[in-house]
Amino acid sequence: MTMIVVNIFEAKAKLSEYLDMAAQGERVLICKRNRPIVELHAVQSARTTPRPVGLGRGRLAVPPSFFDPLPEDVLGGFEGASPLAATPPLGGAGYPPGLLTVEEGAPAAGFGRRGRRPKRSQ
Repeated sequence: MTMIVVNIFEAKAKLSEYLDMAAQGERVLICKRNRPIVELHAVQSARTTPRPVGLGRGRLAVPPSFFDPLPEDVLGGFEGASPLAATPPLGGAGYPPGLLTVEEGAPAAGFGRRGRRPKRSQ
């Protein structure tokens, strides 16, 4: 295997020829003003034989709860029911305590100057 060194002008003029050489295993180095910029080389071909079945056997455990029936609100979502119909009102029962509390003076999600540096005073 040899390396062929060419400049951009020559590579543009004979690109298909250099691509064929690269496909046959040669390495083609393209230079700009005598400095290496790009190296062309063949890419490994894709798998031609099918992957054997069962390579991941024993690597995934499905808990028994996976086969339990889904809750009614989740089933309703699949059937096109409005997700708000089954949701308890804000601050109502069904939410974990502290989930809906907002700190005093905290901006609502998506607003405010999160992630930005404060302006410098001049």
